[in-house]
Amino acid sequence: MNTRSNVEIAGSDGKTILLDYKFHESTSQLPVVIFCHGLKGFKDWGAWDLMGSAFAKAGFLFIKFNFSHNGGTPQQPIDFPDLEAFAENNYSKELEDLQHVLNWLELSDLPYDPGEISLLGHSRAGGITTITAANDSRIQKLITLAGVADYQERFPKGTELKQWKKNGVYYVKNGRTKQEMPFNYQMYEDFVENEQNLNIRDATSKLNVPHLIIHGTADPTVDVKDAHRLHQAGNQTELSLIMNANHVFGASHPWQSELLPADLRLAVQCSINFLKEN
Repeated sequence: MNTRSNVEIAGSDGKTILLDYKFHESTSQLPVVIFCHGLKGFKDWGAWDLMGSAFAKAGFLFIKFNFSHNGGTPQQPIDFPDLEAFAENNYSKELEDLQHVLNWLELSDLPYDPGEISLLGHSRAGGITTITAANDSRIQKLITLAGVADYQERFPKGTELKQWKKNGVYYVKNGRTKQEMPFNYQMYEDFVENEQNLNIRDATSKLNVPHLIIHGTADPTVDVKDAHRLHQAGNQTELSLIMNANHVFGASHPWQSELLPADLRLAVQCSINFLKEN
């Protein structure tokens, strides 16, 4: 297995993207899977590395990375030492970061097939990968894993929104790290300014590549209704529901087992089958 971790590339607003890749030696160019983590996520979370190994074993070049403003640093990529950067994150920056990763791949000497690049986005990054796949001809296939269907509806409303504007920041407690995670009002301003380009279902309807939607029926974070809404919006969508699976498909952080949790293993197998069939 060829693996490399914590490759540093330039990201949005001068911040660094940390990137990992892994693949098995091959005499031919390999299809690529680029994985994008969700909110309060990072590339080394839970069982994501095991997931990458499963894709590599199946013959893919697997890439995962930290969004530049996810709250990690090159020195401390796990968890969130840089809450100032986290507060300044927004959807536009994550879209830009994914472009940086795709451009880096294009200039790399990795043994990849430029006609076989797929995106895999978890949770909030389901939207980032969908919007990118709808606008970037380099993307040939898309998989969204517990992906959100609408960014607008996930913002605070009414009095809470007014309070956010007044204070300039609101906080959400991270149940695992116990940190108060700050969201600066600029995130909402950026969304309003770019709302047309950040419409996930509109992007889904414009996709002209195969799109697999995987969702757990017991997801408490992103309701399974979002998966049905995406499925209805798309032209080339396949829907795969995993019964009683949660938002992270049975994984947790840290993940101590050498085996994928059963629900995530099923999600990965569905993904591999989809990529090979299409």
